[in-house]
Amino acid sequence: MDFVQNEEPNVKKPIIIAAMQDMGNVGSIVVNFINDSLRTKTFRIAKTPYPTYVVDNGGYIDLPDESWEYKYTDDLIVFGGGKGQPQSNSELNALCQDVIDIAKKYSAKFIYTLGGFHTNKPLDNVPKTYITTTAIELTKQMEKLKVSTTPQKSIITGFNGLILGFAKKNQIHGIGMYGEINEPEIPQYRAAISIIKTIEKLTYRKLGDTSQLETMAQEIERKFKN
Repeated sequence: MDFVQNEEPNVKKPIIIAAMQDMGNVGSIVVNFINDSLRTKTFRIAKTPYPTYVVDNGGYIDLPDESWEYKYTDDLIVFGGGKGQPQSNSELNALCQDVIDIAKKYSAKFIYTLGGFHTNKPLDNVPKTYITTTAIELTKQMEKLKVSTTPQKSIITGFNGLILGFAKKNQIHGIGMYGEINEPEIPQYRAAISIIKTIEKLTYRKLGDTSQLETMAQEIERKFKN
């Protein structure tokens, strides 16, 4: 994994929101929304040195753009979004460690990650967001804010779970937020909206108008019904 630093962000003890594409594209939808809404600025880029696949366009191939950006604004650092995740454990570990190194460099207070929570129960267009944290004491604090914790023991794979392990190992507070989804193969905009509202509740910070995400959710639902 290669890292390119373009500038030094002017941030003081920021929170970090870090998530990558996952089930229902939830991680990417939320990160891309925050970046667009808050007009964040890129300061660092992570790139895979070699392609892990190629795209066949029907007779000719293209190389994928396997890179992910660190962006910042007003004591907030946002990492990830875009498409895909590293395909090898070594690259995934290197990426998680780099997020931790950035957190330490700028004295980040928290790392938030997020993604989809697959469930078979009917959601009726009102998915819940479940949280899990890096310490039981922190979970107890979150429960006082009337947020729901993950309902059972499970394994969280990929960047959106592993980054919490790296945070815990490095004594950094971490919170994972996972929105309920029924269909992992379809972009889940309502789960993203639920997570955005949960982030706002936990950080006391407005992230923007989610009405466009609601419209996109309705369009997806119409296509799915047809």
